[in-house]
This record gives sequence, C-alpha cells and structure tokens, in this order.
Amino acid sequence: MQRERIGVGIYQSCIRQASMSARRCEALRACMPQRLLLFLLLPAAALALSPAPAHSQVPAAAHPQAPFVPTPPDVVHRMLTLAKTGPNDYVIDLGSGDGRIVREAARSFGARGFGVEHDPELVARSQELARREGVSDKVAFMAQDLFQTDLADATVVTMYLFPAINLKLRPRLLAQLKPGTRIVSHDFDMADWAPDATAKLYSKEKYGATGGESTIYLWFVPADVAGRWTWRLEIGGQPIDYELTAAQRFQKVDATLRVGGQARPVQDVRLQGDRISFTVVGEIKGSTVRQEFSGRASGDGIHGSVILSGPRMQGAADWAAQRSERASRPAGALAPASRITGALAPASRITGALAPASRIIG
Repeated sequence: MQRERIGVGIYQSCIRQASMSARRCEALRACMPQRLLLFLLLPAAALALSPAPAHSQVPAAAHPQAPFVPTPPDVVHRMLTLAKTGPNDYVIDLGSGDGRIVREAARSFGARGFGVEHDPELVARSQELARREGVSDKVAFMAQDLFQTDLADATVVTMYLFPAINLKLRPRLLAQLKPGTRIVSHDFDMADWAPDATAKLYSKEKYGATGGESTIYLWFVPADVAGRWTWRLEIGGQPIDYELTAAQRFQKVDATLRVGGQARPVQDVRLQGDRISFTVVGEIKGSTVRQEFSGRASGDGIHGSVILSGPRMQGAADWAAQRSERASRPAGALAPASRITGALAPASRITGALAPASRIIG
C-alpha cells in the first residue's frame, strides 16, 4: 500500500517511546496541520511522563484526516519488482494515497490497477496524475472503505498498514484472493503468517527526505491442501497406492505418507500459492527409489508429475491425487493429522498415468 494513515500514531509513539530519531519525528510534525498537532501534544506529553510497556506497539491512527506517509518511489519500484508484477497482473493498492503504486504498476510494468483511498481529494489527485502520465486507461481510483473492497480479481495486493490493520485484513485476504496471489507490504508484517520473501533497502526519500531503511514483505496466498489425499501409480508393472495426510497453517504443511500401506517419511514439503512439492525415499521392488513429486492444487485435486531415480529405476510419470476428506479446520489453522480419516478413493477416480515405458526402468 502506497501510504499509511499513521502520521498521528507514529508521532504520538515517538514522543512516548523515543522509538524514532528526533529528525524523523520533526519531519512528521512538519506535515501535520497545526490544530491537529496541538490536539496531539497534550495527551502525548502526558503519556511521555509515564514509562511505556516493554513490548508496546505503535498504534494505528484513529483520526480520519491523519496525513498519509508516502512510500518513496524506489521502494514502490522494489515492491512491484519483488512481486514480479507484469502486464497480465491486476494490482489493488489498499489505501492508495496519490496513487503512486498503481500508477507505477501501469507505467513501468504494464499492469492494470485499482486504488482504494478514503480521501476524495487524494482520489482526484490520483486520477489527474494518471491522466498526465498517460495511464488513465489502465488504472482506476475510488473513495471507499478498504474493508468493503472486493479483492477477488487481484493478482497483486499492495499495502502500507500497521500490523493491527494487516491482521484485521488477513481473513479477507485469505478468503477472497485466489491461491498464488501476491501480497506485498511495506514495513509491517502479518504476525504469525511468515512472509515467503523479504527485501530491505535504504531510501534517501523516506521520512520526509531524512532517509531510512524499508523492509518489504511478500506472501503468496496458499492453496488449501489440508486433509487426506489418495492416488495410485503403476511403476514397473506394479500398482502402488499412496495416501498422504496433510496438516496446514498458512504455507507451512506437515505431512505423513503411506505407500502401499507402509509409512514413509516425507521430505522437503513446500507450498507456494497453488504449487506443492515433496520428496519420498523408499524401497520399490527391492530397490531404493527417490520420488520427487510436484503439482498444482485446485479444489479437491492435485495434478502434476513425479521424477523417479534410483540404482535400478529411473523415469518420470504423471500423477493425479484426489482429496478424500478435508481437514476439520481451514487452511489458516493447523489441523491435527490424527483427526483426519477416510477410505482410499476408487482407483478409477485416482490415476497416475506413467510416461512412456522406455523412460521407466525397473
């Protein structure tokens, strides 16, 4: 998000906690209306006389007209680059300020975009700047509540919000966005939802041109893969049944696997958006075989390929798994594997089509 409605909150916090340098506080003070500054000084000064809690956080601004803090242009560009924004993307910026992220997405990355901003004057300015830059056919801006915004069509979501607001938005992001959608946040994370990637850079234009370091967080919305999955492969003329049970919290997946009725350890489980991969090492027909599975999850199905390698068996095959039972909790919560039960789905519904026989040796 290109701006943060946190000018008031940061200024109160820097007085109370001395968490920012004097020049940064002064830069924020300079951008505030004098009446608003006077409104803040008395309660902030009173708070400064009492010690702050050891783990207190900077509060989000409650004042509806708090000044926005713009994201520096170099940080904007890095956010969009980290998300690998391209011409096929639709970027939604939650709290778009003067529209700089959406305009940059259209101007430099060829993407379409939509900015949500509660201040009508900033919306009008965003529209005028987009017209001047020749991208008004690719972008739109609207004055509305970001919590009422439909996010379903976004492929990239950008934001610059306090953690408390990020957490309030998190259920909507997970519920409305398609798996694989990228979320990029400037400076503030989403608590126990760990980012898939981070980047840091120093910007001379941060904090009113006094300079400072920015942290950029990137998440991929994870597919819901929690539950019980079954499939069958025919390897070397031998049909083998697989049964995988997955417990999930965001993109972290803990899995157990039974191959031909025997437990096998699952290694290197990775979920990024709708793409899942994992490795299984075990004995097939008296020989140790490494099986590297990868696929894309869609609803109750996973389709992909598996690479087999071993002293006496090498090759590749397609595999298709079906979820025979969902976990009792949604993708954002960890579902204990012991609570997931179900029978193997019929072989006719779960198949693994092998690559040409010449590629499977064993």
